[in-house]
Amino acid sequence: MASMITLFTKIPLSSPSFNGSLRTHFVSIPTLPASLSFKPRIRQTGVRVLVRAALIEPDGGKLVELLVEESKRDIKKREAALLPRIRLKKIDVQWVHVLSEGWASPLRGFMKESEFLQTLHFNSLRLEDGSVVNMSVPIVLAIDDSQKQSIGNSTRVALVDSNDNPIAILSDIEIYKHPKEERIARTWGTTAPGLPYVEEAITNTGNWLIGGDLEVIEPIKYHDGLDCFRLSPAQLREEFTRRNADAVFAFQLRNPVHNGHALLMTDTRCRLLEMGYKNPVLLLHPLGGYTKADDVPLSWRMKQHEKVLEDGVLDPETTVVSIFPSPMHYAGPTEVQWHAKARINAGANFYIVGRDPAGMGHPVEKRDLYDADHGKKVLSMAPGLERLNILPFRVAAYDKTQGKMAFFDPSRAQDFLFISGTKMRTLAKNKENPPDGFMCPGGWKVLVEYYDTMIPAGNGRVPEAIPA
Repeated sequence: MASMITLFTKIPLSSPSFNGSLRTHFVSIPTLPASLSFKPRIRQTGVRVLVRAALIEPDGGKLVELLVEESKRDIKKREAALLPRIRLKKIDVQWVHVLSEGWASPLRGFMKESEFLQTLHFNSLRLEDGSVVNMSVPIVLAIDDSQKQSIGNSTRVALVDSNDNPIAILSDIEIYKHPKEERIARTWGTTAPGLPYVEEAITNTGNWLIGGDLEVIEPIKYHDGLDCFRLSPAQLREEFTRRNADAVFAFQLRNPVHNGHALLMTDTRCRLLEMGYKNPVLLLHPLGGYTKADDVPLSWRMKQHEKVLEDGVLDPETTVVSIFPSPMHYAGPTEVQWHAKARINAGANFYIVGRDPAGMGHPVEKRDLYDADHGKKVLSMAPGLERLNILPFRVAAYDKTQGKMAFFDPSRAQDFLFISGTKMRTLAKNKENPPDGFMCPGGWKVLVEYYDTMIPAGNGRVPEAIPA
């Protein structure tokens, strides 16, 4: 990974620094294709977009970082030793990480009941000044009856890891009922069995939720060789400023990058330049928290992303690769709002959204769980996301006449080959090559190596799974 670290931390770009003042100017928007229709949700005069030479403000006006100052960490550890303890599961620790760095700003800890109910019913939180910020997935901590009893009348608890090391202190606590069925139904739109996050993090958890103000004693580290890529929102904002970015466009992914993805990202940058931005920077932001068992693990995805940059598929000077620490819900249009909201806090003012974002196959029936177009439609209307510019795109497919990935042209549909994620995984598992131009050779080699580490069944070939 050392080479990738070098790629991602090059010297500042040669383009001149943008003016740090709040002065703005208008530029005409060129006619955009359906692949990238720019639809700001603000009142417009004619066909113009406001181009600002400054990063977008975090939700609530400032990042809410919950890390204890280094000089006070020993004191907090001693305090934690005297408090009732709650032992955290792996996903709980990932949520502590998310909260500690301000991804969920302006949240100050695990949700209390009022925040939980607003999230479930409105997908947003109303702040004291009357403004609204988006919040579509509950960030909560479940406890069982025995833990509730052990807390007693205490107003503070210590959160510890699996080895009983103190991670954080939760203060001004509130304990309330955990309405699991309602939470599942409102978040996923179904209570069908087999939802990955539900089985991992909800079904077997306690019947109570505990919320409060969080003080995280030390930065969350995983010691997996990838911590250097886990940049906080504050660190990302520093990096975008160092690179003189006047626009940041984010691409969320949990799969290997193929050339169709790269086409979308490079095309987006071209369109932003046409809009009048001088130096748009891509935030390539793979999800690094919990993912379901058949997803490619983070470490292998990062190796694959490294090859994509090494092979020049994406420009390392205009790309920042970082790991987003959130767990994955697979909750479709509900979850994609969370993904977009978190990127605002990291400084992104444009968000690329494609087909069926954060979706999955129905856990029982042979169909998609969500309508493929609903994610981008919901993002364009979601409360609290008005400041974020949504960049929807049409499907990219393999153009057999050109031997490369291109935007699908329905007038010559016979010329295109659709290679689904399921098909891509099956080819890699069976050590078969995709068509030339589908993925850079180095990236494909990494994917084949990953599946080669898995034990095949039967005759050594992996049967193709039901499309998800």
